[in-house]
Amino acid sequence: MGKLKVNQDKITNIDEVIKICPFGAMENNNGKLEINAACKMCKMCVRKGNGAVEFIEEEVVKIDKSLWNGISVYVDHVDGNIHPVTFELIGKARELAKKVNQKVYAVFVGYNISDKAKELLHYGVDEVFIYDYKQLESFRIEPYTAACEDFINKNKPAVLLVGATTIGRSLAPRIAARFRTGLTADCTILDIKENTDLVQIRPAFGGNIMAQIVTPNSRPQLATVRYKVMNAPERTEEETGKLNFAQIDESKLSSKIDVLKIQKKIKEKNIEDADVIVVAGRGVKNEKDMAMIESLANLLGGEVAVTRPLVENGWADAKRQVGLSGRTVKPKLIITCGVSGAVQFTAGMNNSDYIFSIDMDEKAPIFKVANYGIVGDLYDIIPQLIENIKATKEA
Repeated sequence: MGKLKVNQDKITNIDEVIKICPFGAMENNNGKLEINAACKMCKMCVRKGNGAVEFIEEEVVKIDKSLWNGISVYVDHVDGNIHPVTFELIGKARELAKKVNQKVYAVFVGYNISDKAKELLHYGVDEVFIYDYKQLESFRIEPYTAACEDFINKNKPAVLLVGATTIGRSLAPRIAARFRTGLTADCTILDIKENTDLVQIRPAFGGNIMAQIVTPNSRPQLATVRYKVMNAPERTEEETGKLNFAQIDESKLSSKIDVLKIQKKIKEKNIEDADVIVVAGRGVKNEKDMAMIESLANLLGGEVAVTRPLVENGWADAKRQVGLSGRTVKPKLIITCGVSGAVQFTAGMNNSDYIFSIDMDEKAPIFKVANYGIVGDLYDIIPQLIENIKATKEA
């Protein structure tokens, strides 16, 4: 980074210098040349201003990367029940740690969680740091941030991975702000360089490009990852690693928020947890035709999902939308019905075990990611498919 410096003594004709800027970012303030907020830092004034303006490179204080070691994972949980995204992140953390020969840490914040923390030792974590305090019984942003800040200050991990859950999306930005470091949200690919710079890749501009983000002069490096994007490691019978019971000044766990009552929601069926998903796309012409999609899903013991246009039409709840602006899914089988396969959609389901697609357009992008495809009218194919499944079950 740098800044522009105006050399007033080298300006012979202020109006001529002002004309150089294509963005109108220069102005005459009582005979002095000033640069306003319209400046785009194109440096045209530097090149053509005959010394009237110069660019000064700001010196960046580089960090000592050798002081930051380890790939850490925030343990997302409710009442000690660990969210599956945590195990997926541990799997990715192990991959990254192996490349740079470092340890995998997990930071577990809550109350009465010590016994449940042992489960993490079945997934290849080297050390689990447990903050077990009464003040951490319910999630409140200030004490949870304070606990994570304490963990980072004492252990200096190079990377902290956080699940893109409701809690994770709230907590990760607070931690990033405390350490004045970067945060890349909803990463789909993570890699690491030999110098421990984390390569964070995520869709950008509506999924039309994949942005590669690196923060080489910031530590710790933070990234959030959606559920069902990474692969969880196999659970081992034996426990490896160790539990560390962290100590923190309890005055740091105070909060301006008091939890008066917790009202638990009725547990819903989430499409992220389904083994079979049938997706209705723009090819479904009427809302009443969703019954056909539901029949197919019920026969297969699966869930119905939709693309964005159907949510906008009011035919389905937004919780059933698959894609970048919806949910990321990784079922054993996904059947797309009348889905063209825009990148925004496929980014949310292309890790499925088997993709079976039905569309009238033989050039539809969905067929590039599908394992099996049928070119035809879904109104002809799905009823036949339903009848064949019924006949097989009866037989």
